[in-house]
Amino acid sequence: MAELVVDGNELVVRLRAVERMEAVHGEVRVPVGSVRTVEVLDDAMNAVHGFRVGTRIPGSAAIGTFISRQAKIFAVVHHNTPRGVRVDLDGAQFDQLIVGCDDPEAVVAALRPPG
Repeated sequence: MAELVVDGNELVVRLRAVERMEAVHGEVRVPVGSVRTVEVLDDAMNAVHGFRVGTRIPGSAAIGTFISRQAKIFAVVHHNTPRGVRVDLDGAQFDQLIVGCDDPEAVVAALRPPG
């Protein structure tokens, strides 16, 4: 399962080898300073929309780059992790990151700056 982690001054979407193939993309790294908001999504799969470069199996997986009129999204969501996290970005290669995870509340808490 993909992970969202802070590595120095970057927010990183770490992918397993199979996710790299499905996404047709390697790890995504964006500056922490580009993060505008971080929120929990109860239905991460349906938050992903647009033309894709990667893998989309409705109701099962949304992995890769998704481009619509509203946003350029990098997503990694599997059917076994229907909840997830959306990170809105400003001035990065993507407008949003959407990552499915078992405990999105913990991920959101870890990504928010202290104070």
